[in-house]
Amino acid sequence: MRGDDWRGSGEAQRAAVIVVGAGAAGLFAAIACAEANPGQSIHIFEAGREPLAKVRISGGGRCNVTHACFDPAVLVSHYPRGDRALRGPFSRFQPRDTVQWFEQRGVQLKTEADGRMFPTTDDSGTIIDCLLGEARRLGIQIHTSQAIAQIHHDDEGFWLTTRAGAKWQCDRLLLATGSSPGGYRLALKLGHDLVPPVPSLFTFNIPDPALRDLAGVSVETVHLSLALEDSPMLTQSGPLLITHWGMSGPAVLKLSAYGAVGLHRQRYRATLTVNWLPTLKQDQVRQKLTSLKQEQGKRQVAAFSPFPELSRRLWQYLVQHRAKVSTQLNWADLSKGQMQTLVTELTRGDYAIAGKGVFKDEFVTCGGIPLPEVNFKTLESRRCPGLYLAGEILNIDGITGGFNFQNAWTTGWLAGQAMAAALATTA
Repeated sequence: MRGDDWRGSGEAQRAAVIVVGAGAAGLFAAIACAEANPGQSIHIFEAGREPLAKVRISGGGRCNVTHACFDPAVLVSHYPRGDRALRGPFSRFQPRDTVQWFEQRGVQLKTEADGRMFPTTDDSGTIIDCLLGEARRLGIQIHTSQAIAQIHHDDEGFWLTTRAGAKWQCDRLLLATGSSPGGYRLALKLGHDLVPPVPSLFTFNIPDPALRDLAGVSVETVHLSLALEDSPMLTQSGPLLITHWGMSGPAVLKLSAYGAVGLHRQRYRATLTVNWLPTLKQDQVRQKLTSLKQEQGKRQVAAFSPFPELSRRLWQYLVQHRAKVSTQLNWADLSKGQMQTLVTELTRGDYAIAGKGVFKDEFVTCGGIPLPEVNFKTLESRRCPGLYLAGEILNIDGITGGFNFQNAWTTGWLAGQAMAAALATTA
């Protein structure tokens, strides 16, 4: 549809900048643009009933704002997709800048032991109130329940119509719609391609009733390996949590992010190898068990856990259900074959993944707009001049821990700065 056709069917309202999507990236971009070039008419259109809905539910309602990783070269290593593209942007706006930005507006952040950063109030409402307050102060208009149904670009700018029929025209357009199919459709309409989105950050469904009976048991550090077809072996270390459906925890979630595409291709069927004692070599584990056989021969194998890292319940599961050793068997009667099986289960036991679960309220996908189609100095599209893209609509995703929000803050801020500069040159 041509711009003339739009004007012929009704007068379009005018804005300098329109942002589609009132999430973290969209709000942050609009605020950055308004601060860098005051007085511009900036409107945000959100398909949902409220802005910042994902911010509200993130981190169990506390909002994991960012991560205390202040070296851009290290920071990018937490992104399975987008690490190279983000290296430059993080040199301009990184977690230290995020912390300072919120502190300058009266919001203090705290760092937890694992590096995650939250508002000291432990309330995502604090972050929401700050962002919406800044938007009001700067005169940014937010339209909720206003999905964009149609879009067109010509020499005069962008022409949009909402699902309700309202018509708008703007000079600069930002798509910050996350993984919304509607946002992808708009980007495709404006000349972009799409890397098919698939889930990232999910738990592993392991159909083992005996394992699931241990729901709630955790191990501080395990080492995980995941074998996927046509792919190098993927590994991760960290805490693991046994759940009612299988396995979760930071180590599993990180592994799911790096294996997201391959696991999707294999319909979430794969073999997970677990080393429950990653601080010990296999020979050290065998030596420890051999010593018990010699020194505690009259004690039952399943009676206690010889490894402080493993709870008694987990030890009994590994002995009885994985190594198939009777709960009544004494150490002295443990055969050489049973010893080897137990060592194997402790250091490289295989578990069949038969599906995926979800991670609380964190809905993260990989896929989106291909990164070569975007200029990461400005976040402007290389396919459509005047169009900018920020946040999860891009083929960028981070592991759990505040990294996905940092992508939103960084790309949003850069897009906002670039749109403000572009408007200044055309004024």
